[in-house]
Amino acid sequence: MTYSETIEYLYNSAPLFQHIGSKAYKAGLETTLLLDDHWGHPHHNFKSIHIGGTNGKGSCAHTLAAILQMSGLKVGLYTSPHLKDFRERIRINGEMIPQERVIDFIEKEKDFFEPLHPSFFELTTALAFKYFSDEKVDIAVIEVGLGGRLDCTNIITPILSIITNISLDHTQLLGNSLSEIAQEKAGIIKPNVPIVIGETHPETRPIFQIKADAEKAPITFAEDTQEIKSARFLENGKLHYETLHWGNFSAELSGKYQIKNTNTILNAVRVLQQYLSYTTLTLEHVHKAFYNVNRLTGLQGRWQIIGQSPMVICDTGHNAGGWKYLSQQLATSQYNNLHIVFGMAADKDINSVLNLLPKNAFYYFTQASVRRAMPATELKELATRHNLEGETYPDVTSAFIEAQKRTHENDIIYIGGSSFIVADLLSFLEESHLNGL
Repeated sequence: MTYSETIEYLYNSAPLFQHIGSKAYKAGLETTLLLDDHWGHPHHNFKSIHIGGTNGKGSCAHTLAAILQMSGLKVGLYTSPHLKDFRERIRINGEMIPQERVIDFIEKEKDFFEPLHPSFFELTTALAFKYFSDEKVDIAVIEVGLGGRLDCTNIITPILSIITNISLDHTQLLGNSLSEIAQEKAGIIKPNVPIVIGETHPETRPIFQIKADAEKAPITFAEDTQEIKSARFLENGKLHYETLHWGNFSAELSGKYQIKNTNTILNAVRVLQQYLSYTTLTLEHVHKAFYNVNRLTGLQGRWQIIGQSPMVICDTGHNAGGWKYLSQQLATSQYNNLHIVFGMAADKDINSVLNLLPKNAFYYFTQASVRRAMPATELKELATRHNLEGETYPDVTSAFIEAQKRTHENDIIYIGGSSFIVADLLSFLEESHLNGL
């Protein structure tokens, strides 16, 4: 099999949440445990950090991996979803898993796993854990796929767990209230394993405290220790921080929502030092990691500036929790006119997001190249009820090209609403670059 044939096999034989949504979700760990047993429990062979939450998981995972990497460790990183290439999900020190390893895994093992009918994420998690074990990583940063309690990554016993925040997302699977969702995500809290909670609500904090007490897990609420004294945006597009224990530094991830993520990360590093004797993590490691996280880990799509004059920005924010901050940042940005290329997955709480979008922008309503995408015409119809004006386009490429035609030097083009919208944009830009366009 070629690599493209292997990926096509994966997508077709194992349900992929990224494409079809909740129909791909398998609650329970039975299949995961069978896969894990078959490969000799590979996750026992490396230390791990487990990261859950509604928003910010990816940014926190990549930044922590960068910090550990800068300290000289061999660091595995398992995240989802991917934007352009499946292999983005599984990295060691920023390098994607080789195509040959993916091909060999499927070709050699499909006779075993096919009768089990694993989900795409169950199979991908097994591949990641086996790869990290085979390559003898020192530590792996593992991002929860969905929820926590029944997520297939939850077979690990990490040295540290992190829950970034809780907001209403995937309610059809995780619960219709913040407390119900918190119960699911608190499932990653393990006996005697330190847990860092990034943000809480009055109805979620007691849930985390009760679970941590029951598991005798030392708990740190990051919002109780504000490591960030001040944060300001620099002209070069970075965020500059003055901190309590980590000095002053600039960060490559410059979305306004990253300020809370940074406070969570700095608290987590303090816990690594205090409870787990990771005294090798120095100010220099932290500063360099924050400044170079995209280069070190391959992260994309977080308030990513991909053009100037006009400024072109893309971001994978896709729910109300994310747009609370994105709308604030757009509102404080300097521009003459704001153009937003926008699409969403049909299974999201679309009205809550539309209610947060800037009213002074012109919209290019579009749809990503996945089955979960809401048709652009339906999205525009909903947006009109929220007093948002714009036109529809059949795909991200045509919407972006039209936005480019209409903008001037001091305008902003923002592309987002869904990870899939950003993925289609980045694929188009990469193809255009390769073709010399």
